Amino acid sequence: MEIKLSDHFSYFRLLRFAVPSIIMLIFTSLYTVVDGFFVSNFVGKDSFTAVNFSMPLLLMLGSLGIVFGSGGGALIAKTLGEGHGEKARRLFSLIIYTSVGCGVLLAALGLYFLRPLATALGAQGQLLENSVVYGRIILAALPAYVLQYEFQCLFPVAEKPTLGLYVTIAAGLANILLDALFIIGFDWGLEGAAWATAASQTVGGLLPLLYFALPNSSLLRLGSAAFDLRALLKVCSNGVSELMSNIAMSVVGMLYNWQLLRYAGEDGVAVYGVLMYVSFVFSSAFIGYSFGVAPLIGYNYGARRHEELKSLLRKSLVVISCFAVAMFTAAFTLSRQVAQIFVGYDADLLQLAVHAFAIFAFCFLFSGYAIFASSFFTALNNGFISATISFMRTLVFEVAAVLILPLWFGLDGIWFSCVAAEVMAATLTVFFLRLKRRHYQY
Repeated sequence: MEIKLSDHFSYFRLLRFAVPSIIMLIFTSLYTVVDGFFVSNFVGKDSFTAVNFSMPLLLMLGSLGIVFGSGGGALIAKTLGEGHGEKARRLFSLIIYTSVGCGVLLAALGLYFLRPLATALGAQGQLLENSVVYGRIILAALPAYVLQYEFQCLFPVAEKPTLGLYVTIAAGLANILLDALFIIGFDWGLEGAAWATAASQTVGGLLPLLYFALPNSSLLRLGSAAFDLRALLKVCSNGVSELMSNIAMSVVGMLYNWQLLRYAGEDGVAVYGVLMYVSFVFSSAFIGYSFGVAPLIGYNYGARRHEELKSLLRKSLVVISCFAVAMFTAAFTLSRQVAQIFVGYDADLLQLAVHAFAIFAFCFLFSGYAIFASSFFTALNNGFISATISFMRTLVFEVAAVLILPLWFGLDGIWFSCVAAEVMAATLTVFFLRLKRRHYQY
C-alpha cells in the first residue's frame, strides 16, 4: 500500500516513508567514497589528495540542486496541502527548467575559474594539475548532478520515494562498476575515476527527468510553466539554508585543507578526506531522513493539521537521537577498520587517521539535530531561521573553531573544531525550536 502525505504516521510508517530518502542520500555520498577507495588504492596517494582537495568546490556547485529541491519541495508540498494540485505541477515544471539553466551556467563558470581558485587555495605542482583534471571532468556533468540532488528531494513530494531510491541505486552501481572498469580495467587512473562519477551523475539526473516528462502515476509531471518570479524567490528563500549549508561546508572544507597543509602537509589533507568520507555517509542519513519527512511537515503545515505536525516533530527527534548514538558508536569503535580501507598501505597515515577519528567521532552525537531543524523550518517555509541555523553551524562556528583551536591545541585543534561547532549548533537549535513552538503550534 502506498503511503500518502495525508496519512497519520506511526514510527514504523514514518521510517518506511523516510528510509528511501536516507538510502538515496547515502548512495549519493558513496560516489566520493568509492572514488576515494579506488584512487587511493589503485592510483596513489597524490591523486587521492587531489580528489579530496577538489571535492569541496564540486559539492558547493552541485548544492544548487538541493536549493531547488528542498526549497521547491517545501512550496510544492504546502501547495498540495492547500488543495491546489495543478498549481503545484506548474511550480514543479518551472523549478526543474530553471535549475537546468542554472546548472549549465555554473558548469561554465566552474570550468573557467577552477585553476585560479585551486592555485589560490595553495595547490601547486602535481596536486594542482591533478585537481584540475579531476574537476573539469566532473564539471562537465554538473547540470545532471544538480538534477540528481533536486529529484532526491522531490521524489518524496511526488509520493514516490521508493522510485527515487531505485534510480539512486542504479546510479551508485554505475559508479562502482565504472570505477573498477576505468581505473583497473582500462588503467585510466584519476581521469577514470572522474569519468565514472560523471557518468553515474548523468544516470541519476536524467532518468528522473525522463520519468516526470512522460505520463506517470505520481502527483507531479513536467509540463507547461509560466515564469513566476515570486514563486522562484520563495523557492530560493526556502532553500537558501541548504545552499548556505553546502556552500559553507565547501568553504570550510577548503579552509580545513589550507590549515592542514600548514600543520601536517599533504598527509593531513589525505586524512581529512578519510574523515569526510565517513561524515558524508553518516550525515547523509540525517539529511536523507530530514528530506524524507520534509514533505510531510510542509503538507500538514499547509493543511493546518497541528496535532500531526507536533507528532512528526516529537517522533523525528527520537529518531535523530537513536541515529546519533548508533553513528557515534560505529565511528568510534570502527575507526581503525575504516582508515585501513583507504590508507592501510601507509603506516604513518593510518596512525594519524585513527587518532583523528577518536576525536572526530563525537561530532555525530550532535550534528543531526541542527541538520533536521534546518530542514524542519524550510518545510514550514521559514527560510530565515533555517538559513540562520545552517549559516551558524556550517560557517560561523566551524570557521571560528578551525582558526582558534589549532592555536591552542595544534593539529588536534583542527579535529576538535568539528565537535565544538556541532555542540554550539545543537544549542542554537534548541533555542529556535522553543522560540517558535507557539507560533507554528508544534
